Amino acid sequence: MNPADEFLKRTLDCQRMAKFARDPQSRATWLRMAERWRLCAEKFASNEALALAARREPPKRRPMSAAG
Repeated sequence: MNPADEFLKRTLDCQRMAKFARDPQSRATWLRMAERWRLCAEKFASNEALALAARREPPKRRPMSAAG
């Protein structure tokens, strides 16, 4: 499984646990954890997109120097 997908799965797990939490403090903790997992998924996906774009981008040519 892709790490971003795994992070999103954890997000959903935490949201589910928040629904079953009996006290507001526990619910808030589960929701904070869900938000952190969501941010991890977002960050991983963003980094993957940047890496993919870098691989697709042709190498940049540098102008030759006068001495070169």
